[in-house]
Amino acid sequence: MRIKFFFFVLVLFLLGLGGVLLYLAGGMRSLHLYIAEGFIAFILIFLPVFYRRIVKPMNTIGSGMELLREQDFSSRLSKVGQYEADRIVNVFNRMMEQLKNERLRLREQNHFLDLLVQASPMGVIITTLNGELSQLNPMALKMMGISLENALGKKMENIDTPLTEELAVIPKGATAVVRLNDANIYKCTHSSFIDRGFHHSFYLIERMTEEVMRAEKRAYEKVIRMIAHEVNNTTAGITSTLDTVEQALSSEEGMEDICDVMRVCTDRCFSMSRFITRFADVVKIPEPSLSPVRLNELASMCKRFMEGMCNDRNIVLRLECDSGVESVRLDISLFEQALVNIIKNAAESIEHASAGVIRQGEIVIRTIAPAIIEVVDNGPGIAKDTEAKLFTPFFSTKPDGQGIGLVFIREVLTRHNCTFSLRTYDDGLTRFRIIFP
Repeated sequence: MRIKFFFFVLVLFLLGLGGVLLYLAGGMRSLHLYIAEGFIAFILIFLPVFYRRIVKPMNTIGSGMELLREQDFSSRLSKVGQYEADRIVNVFNRMMEQLKNERLRLREQNHFLDLLVQASPMGVIITTLNGELSQLNPMALKMMGISLENALGKKMENIDTPLTEELAVIPKGATAVVRLNDANIYKCTHSSFIDRGFHHSFYLIERMTEEVMRAEKRAYEKVIRMIAHEVNNTTAGITSTLDTVEQALSSEEGMEDICDVMRVCTDRCFSMSRFITRFADVVKIPEPSLSPVRLNELASMCKRFMEGMCNDRNIVLRLECDSGVESVRLDISLFEQALVNIIKNAAESIEHASAGVIRQGEIVIRTIAPAIIEVVDNGPGIAKDTEAKLFTPFFSTKPDGQGIGLVFIREVLTRHNCTFSLRTYDDGLTRFRIIFP
């Protein structure tokens, strides 16, 4: 624009100068004036050529700069008919074509990566420089159990879910295996990448629940079978020998005390056999035979079955049913056994509470639409360091516990494809929640 302006100023100046010289030439007949007039006329004739050769190519290049500024890589410059300028135009057009192709390639690559992240079986969480969550893929939201609206813009430690609590304490560059209170196991990695010179943190969450459970199951199945085989064979021989000796001594006088001892030993052997058989039963859970069952009726049936036990322990057992609960497909015998075990564990938790806590024990069996059932108790609660170990084989918080009750419950619920969690909440109540698919 400036060159065009200076060009027009020059034309006006030359025209003015020519007019002055013509005026002076009218009074004087000087050869020099005629030469000056001819020179000015020549310049005026040459100016259109100068404009076409110099100013117009500069305008074309300026238009190209505007296209670059606007990032309009689809437009091209037209040739101006001048060799040097057309060379610049050709280079510029080739550059624009390459930029366009590069942008399309990057856009397709970014789109592909976005689709890959969205469909990834691993949870991906990306944070801003301030540590706020900026991007989460569907699997991460599912693992965390929250919606996208409730996560974006928040820091990890400000989101109240068991998984985010564990993620918040993982240092950058570290990997940790996290076991949650819903029996899920995750391999979590906290790392970073560089974008425009800044480090952006991200988390990768890989679910390992099925792999770890299969490994655990193979391990304890082998151990239980070996122990059960040895114990049952040994106790069978001992009980047979004790029974034979008892029969031989029963006919002798003064042997009543010894016979009593023999019977006690025999009963203890049978008790040991029953003890190990309970472990063996855990690895023999049959595949569920699914049929439509009304969840409210199942909860009511379990409530009636466990009411006597709770009354004996001075525990109030209540039932709260949601009329909007749908029917679910389950194996009623297996699921009823699991639900009875959950209620029994809640009752034992209240019973073993500290003697200094004087309050009425209460258990609530609650159904929630569309297909959720939970058992709530006001017992002493579960410590944070205990939550992750609850569904581990042979782990128990009870002095006489065997650590197989929750393993049985886990197996039954997993085979029904249920989502479940056992956790003490901020209100002091402990909830075992089961969500049907």
